[in-house]
Amino acid sequence: MIRQLKRLTVQLVAGANVATVILMFLVGYSDRINPVSHPILATVGLIFPVFLVLNLGFLVFWLIFKWRYALISFIGYIICYGPVRTYFPVNVSREAPQGCIKVMSFNVWLFACWTVEEGKPNPIVDYLATQDADILCLQESQMATTDGQRYLDSVMSKHYLYADTVQKNRGDVIALYSKYPILRHEQIRYESRGNVSAAFHVKLGNDTVIVINNHLESVGLSPEDKSQFKEMMKGQLKGETSKQESRRLIDKLAEAARKRAPQADAVARYIRAHRGRSIICCGDFNDSPISYARRVVARELTDCYVATANGAGISYHHNGFYVRIDNLMCSDDWVPYNCEVDDKFGFSDHYPISCWLKKR
Repeated sequence: MIRQLKRLTVQLVAGANVATVILMFLVGYSDRINPVSHPILATVGLIFPVFLVLNLGFLVFWLIFKWRYALISFIGYIICYGPVRTYFPVNVSREAPQGCIKVMSFNVWLFACWTVEEGKPNPIVDYLATQDADILCLQESQMATTDGQRYLDSVMSKHYLYADTVQKNRGDVIALYSKYPILRHEQIRYESRGNVSAAFHVKLGNDTVIVINNHLESVGLSPEDKSQFKEMMKGQLKGETSKQESRRLIDKLAEAARKRAPQADAVARYIRAHRGRSIICCGDFNDSPISYARRVVARELTDCYVATANGAGISYHHNGFYVRIDNLMCSDDWVPYNCEVDDKFGFSDHYPISCWLKKR
């Protein structure tokens, strides 16, 4: 009787592990789904880490109690190698050689100016000045006050000879600061009320590098929505309205993904149209690593974080909503080194992402 009970338990756990692997596979490759056609299905990449952790739990269980069955979990990670590496890359760190340039992307959250006393230095501006990036791409970079803008200009002008901004319909302002001449910029056209992408042509030695700075469609969740999303992910939404709240949150995420897909397609088309040119692409994609937007933009580029970094690299950290939504990519004529998310600087709702790039 006890032997039969043990056998049944093993079979049930093995079945649950197989189901987890199948779901992990389906969710991991959900970035192939176009959100325009299937907006809700296209958002399931957000729950990929849940299955990643569950499968790890099964692996630990099998190694302790029935090591031969650990093959199920191992196979799961093998067939999901692509999305697992995209979400949680593991790389051997290599020191950046001489001749590299440092590129940084940072959504500065309007420089969090409401937290700064009048007449006091802005900590985000001061942080940017200490990073000594050769090319600095900012999103949400408008200052709300004249004094704040004056302080930003005075500090940044000491470190950067060249600067340019693009604004969409009185919406977001994206900025490029560069130690190299900015020849011109062109907006990448797509439908949005305020979000924007632009390509800046930067003269670097004898070459002209196209630097694409992006701020794709925002999710549009309020702080309360993000808190409820966190509770939903933990299964902690309570009460009669829990299903309605869950549905409302999913609908909001799906609608944002549906709007973001054509924007990502427009950026990807621009990259394809300039194939063979030197390209650096970065910014706030407002979508998870397992998403249509990240995949289509990265299709002809190297994702610097995936290629060189370690760990989940969470770049958005506000109101319990933790995910890597900021990216830095490059064309094949660059070799990336030591891409990282600086999670020690928390004055913005995003963490900055930076990488060293070396010309081949």
